[in-house]
Amino acid sequence: MINTIADLDEISWEPEDPGEELIESIHKRGIAIPVHVNRTDYGYVCVDGRKRLTACRILAAEDPSFQKVAVMLMNDYSKAGSAYWGNTLNHH
Repeated sequence: MINTIADLDEISWEPEDPGEELIESIHKRGIAIPVHVNRTDYGYVCVDGRKRLTACRILAAEDPSFQKVAVMLMNDYSKAGSAYWGNTLNHH
């Protein structure tokens, strides 16, 4: 799993009502927990975080800084080898 920044236009999701409380919280503090996505050939698909993404879409209409969000790539294991875990030899 890898954390990165993605543009809202690169992520597909079904919008869900975030509620005023979440919109206000994200407006004040930003997204505290990255949205979970899977990488595809065409961008990203939301796995978890539809309300956060919808809140950012609403906020981005007035403030473009909300157009980019922190995401965690759930299907990217490119750094999951033994060297990634600080172990260059297999010690089973």
